[in-house]
Amino acid sequence: MSASSERKYGAILSYVSLITSIIIQLICTPILVRFLGQSEYGLYSLSISIIGYLSILDMGFGNAIIVYASRYRTQDKKEEEQKLYGMFLIIYFVIGIISTIIGLLIYFYAPVIFKNGMNPYEISKMQNILLILTFNLALSFPLSVYSSIINAYEKFTFQKIISLIGTLLKPLLMIPLLFLGYKSLSMAIIVTVANLFVMFSNYFYCTNKLNIKMKFGDFDRKLFNKIMAYSFFVFLNAVVDKINWSADQFILGTICGTVAVSVYAIAGECNSLLIGLSTGISGVLLPKMAKMVAMKSSDKDLSDEFVKVGRLQFLILFLVLSGFVLFGKEFVILWAGQNYSESYYIGLVLMIPVFIPLIQNLGISILQAKNLHKFRSILYMFVAIFNIIISIPLAKMYGGIGAAWGTAISLIIGNIFIINIYYYKKAKLDIPRFWKEIFGMLVYYVLPILLMIVLTTNIHLQGKVYLFVWIITYTIVYSFVSYYFVMNSYEKNLLKRFKNKILSRK
Repeated sequence: MSASSERKYGAILSYVSLITSIIIQLICTPILVRFLGQSEYGLYSLSISIIGYLSILDMGFGNAIIVYASRYRTQDKKEEEQKLYGMFLIIYFVIGIISTIIGLLIYFYAPVIFKNGMNPYEISKMQNILLILTFNLALSFPLSVYSSIINAYEKFTFQKIISLIGTLLKPLLMIPLLFLGYKSLSMAIIVTVANLFVMFSNYFYCTNKLNIKMKFGDFDRKLFNKIMAYSFFVFLNAVVDKINWSADQFILGTICGTVAVSVYAIAGECNSLLIGLSTGISGVLLPKMAKMVAMKSSDKDLSDEFVKVGRLQFLILFLVLSGFVLFGKEFVILWAGQNYSESYYIGLVLMIPVFIPLIQNLGISILQAKNLHKFRSILYMFVAIFNIIISIPLAKMYGGIGAAWGTAISLIIGNIFIINIYYYKKAKLDIPRFWKEIFGMLVYYVLPILLMIVLTTNIHLQGKVYLFVWIITYTIVYSFVSYYFVMNSYEKNLLKRFKNKILSRK
């Protein structure tokens, strides 16, 4: 399969995987909340969040492998490519050991860190979950080299299929165990098993299908220093993401307790779905951007890609965001329960400001390919620190909604205003054209949204069936407006080609 086809199928499979994840979340989250209880669900979410911090020890090397391997493949430098893989396998083994040490330190000091927000029983249970997830992460680091290699080779079809299988494994194992009475500790074990399945599958694909060879013993310090200079700022960006999306739960866990974490976690689930949707297209385009930069493509060509992908992401993401604004409160209450009604407002505060950087996600890949991501990473680090500074007092005063406002204000300042100026001035992306296109699309959706607000306000229908009818109705109206008023010829042809491929397989 050609690289172009792999990218198309990779994007399609990303959305298949994401839709599957959404369905699984819709089914499993209420079950988890019911069987674990609000407190233990918050405990489990907090443990996942804490271990998520250790994943930043990746240091951005995964992206570096993709970028440099893509360059070596373009230049047919086989030996350099093999040395690159060998060097990073060693580095990731070391990182795995470091992550184990840090995980154990968190395990032993958990009673001190969370003594104000949790009781001894909750702390003890969290320690056991942290221990299992630390083991999971320690093994994942060296095996993640193979995932980056598959990405660099643009073999997205295999990668996404295996990821989809891993996603399906979790509920298939979790739900029976929950009905048998097992709790959060078993859920952590299942997450580990599913993750290791995906990682070892990538390993076998690289060694048996791609015939990947690695060279050891000749550590290229010059190359390592060059990659460190590149990766450090990708690492900073990863740190920022973890602070922005995980710090609030940590703050709430230490100040307000596990129930507040649980409410925030439900809002975080909704926000993560929106974030996941944005990576379906842009997530498979980093190798292409690296090749375009290596072949000295013009700023206009890169801007064309930026606008083209941004429009596609807007079409998908705005349906979800506007739908959540219209029907999110009823959905959250029916999905998670009346105790989680505040999650809707927290979700809104998080999702509305993050929408803009999400439709510009390809800009991150372009900056990384151009090695211009230094400023963005430093900027976002200061923004993340600002997020923590304002979120702590806001969380003390207003709980989860206060912590969410701290994150939202930070996103608006750094991830929207300042970074758009940088995209335009330094990366030479045509930002005025991008926003002209986006606002030109947005105006067509104003009337359908106002119409749905009037209808839902005056026709008081409640229950799962009625909510489903409203969502389907809005989706049909949105799709009609999109196709006949918003989509350009490229987007319509893309939709037609996809439809023809589906029909041709029947």
